[in-house]
Amino acid sequence: MKSKVFDDLRGFLSELDRQGQLLRISEEVTAEPDIAAAANAAARLGDTAPALMFDNVAGFIKAQIAVGVHGSWRNHALALGLPMETSMRDQVAEFIRRWETFPVAPERRDDPPWAENSAEGDEIDLFSLLPLFRLNDGDGGFYLDKAPVISRDPEDPDNFGKQNVGIYRMQVKGARRLGLQPVPMHDIALQLTKAEERGEDLPIAIAVGNDPVITMMAGTPLEYDQSEYEMAGALRQSPYPISSAPLTGFDVPWGAEVVLEGVIEGRTRELEGPFGEFTGHYSGGRKMPVVRIDRVSYRTDPIFETLYLGMPWTEIDFLIGPATCVPLYQQLKAEYPEVQAVNAMYTHGLLAIISTKKRYGGFAKAVGVRAMTTPHGLGYVKMAIVVDEDIDPFNLPQVMWALSTKVNPDGDLVQLPKMSVMNLDPSAVPPGISDKLVIDATTPVAPDVRGHYGQAAHDLPETAQWVTRLNAMLADRI
Repeated sequence: MKSKVFDDLRGFLSELDRQGQLLRISEEVTAEPDIAAAANAAARLGDTAPALMFDNVAGFIKAQIAVGVHGSWRNHALALGLPMETSMRDQVAEFIRRWETFPVAPERRDDPPWAENSAEGDEIDLFSLLPLFRLNDGDGGFYLDKAPVISRDPEDPDNFGKQNVGIYRMQVKGARRLGLQPVPMHDIALQLTKAEERGEDLPIAIAVGNDPVITMMAGTPLEYDQSEYEMAGALRQSPYPISSAPLTGFDVPWGAEVVLEGVIEGRTRELEGPFGEFTGHYSGGRKMPVVRIDRVSYRTDPIFETLYLGMPWTEIDFLIGPATCVPLYQQLKAEYPEVQAVNAMYTHGLLAIISTKKRYGGFAKAVGVRAMTTPHGLGYVKMAIVVDEDIDPFNLPQVMWALSTKVNPDGDLVQLPKMSVMNLDPSAVPPGISDKLVIDATTPVAPDVRGHYGQAAHDLPETAQWVTRLNAMLADRI
């Protein structure tokens, strides 16, 4: 059966409402601290947390603010068109299955809803258009933190696959001015470098308030020439709808609430930050590229979507967890067919747990090192725990058992000095540089014959039948 698809944010909010996964808060609240505090609190409700919709915010004449849209496994399942009770592990498995149908060509549509209104040049005032507020009390300003940024390779602008769609934090610094933080390993940073070497600005478009799938894909580490729109089509099992932005001509989500167009100004840097990041720590202020907005297109009474991020777990962990696991799995599996599963849910993959079969002694260490040199791993995989194929990397008690019984620090730890890591990692010294660690928690195989692992206990053959039987008995009791 074909899964349900959503072409815009409003359609998905309606589905969340129908499924009891949207709380509409109509009483008056303050922008600070109520909205962020409520989103922070919702994240503490666990795997069933609802999205929140505010429409009565003190100080704003008319504001519609959605937070927590991806903020639980229930919401994440609904975004994929799955039953909301689908387990996290099954969602990752379905993500992998759909990934393998890539590419699915997008569908170009006319008359996007964001074309209803527009402003250009000095008519633009982001402070009037968007209900902006700080997400954490130590933030250096207002941020757009859930808005895909679309850019093209200046040396190959007509290559659809090299048109990047990525999410980067953007500080609102003026009526039509933003600060943008690109991590050096990200595609937009590579494109900006190319533009600056040519003495050019880098044109961009920014889509605010989107359907749930393109937001997932914008946070997914794809290969440089893999199209996020074509992968979005695979993920939703239906061609993804796009339209042409009027100023840049870039392909943008058809169903966006607001489309901002402009340029990253070449060779211009200004102080940006601090910001409470997904690492659970504030990042300090640094000189970052600057965006000039030249045109805004927007729906009448647009919905402003943002996400709260801070000490995990918050919405961003649900949003980017599977989107980090799957590409790492696919990239490792292509070179090492023995790899069985990858759990990189933790802080966008700063820690990855990999289960694998082994060809020979030392094989697990090679898999762990390779994880650190994948496109995403270069900047994120700081620690890799490698476990046997019969260990479920999503089952933390099993992983802890493997760590406590399989690891001998004499030989099972591989420390790689002075490797690249994202500069937001608070442990990096200097920012962007860290030692990395592979922990081999697998059973040694020849010619590695350390330890005494010949008498492992296993589940009885009848255990699986009894699991099914007991679950059925518990279900009947309800």
